Amino acid sequence: MNTAAKSLHSQVEKWLAPGPQGQIRVVRFGHRRRDGTRYAHVEASTTCGARAIFFFRHHDGGWCVFPPYIGGPSMSAHLGVYC
Repeated sequence: MNTAAKSLHSQVEKWLAPGPQGQIRVVRFGHRRRDGTRYAHVEASTTCGARAIFFFRHHDGGWCVFPPYIGGPSMSAHLGVYC
């Protein structure tokens, strides 16, 4: 995957589309307690008002608007011959 296309900067421009007069600020940057996933809460101020989105860092280094998949509890069965 091209991580340059998934940089935080490129994702902010894609999802919040700040105009020339708009301002961008990182409201909060941290990690989730559950799995340590990094996140950034970014806000864009424009003449139409403010918009904010959470971005999550994935294992490949890219940023997305959805958190990475964390495998939950699962069950499995093994078929075999027991002697």
